[in-house]
Amino acid sequence: MEKWKEKTVISTTLNDLSNWSRLSSLWPLLYGTSCCFIEFASLIGSRFDFDRYGLVPRSSPRQADLILTAGTVTMKMAPSLVRLYEQMPEPKYVKK
Repeated sequence: MEKWKEKTVISTTLNDLSNWSRLSSLWPLLYGTSCCFIEFASLIGSRFDFDRYGLVPRSSPRQADLILTAGTVTMKMAPSLVRLYEQMPEPKYVKK
């Protein structure tokens, strides 16, 4: 095998590097209403442990790129859900 004679340099922007690192992992924002969220929140507990699958829940919408909702979203709760969605960075996805 030949040895590398030149050093490899990668030049990029911090934004591109951040988007590349987020490409292969999902950081969901858990959003639930009433009793449905209690069962939904068990995903991050020790029994189901979604961390080992690379699904790390984020409590801040500015760090999340996916909203997972559980329960019925009423007209009274819709404005707060829309506000959280608008605070998320691009690209963002919604799973119903």
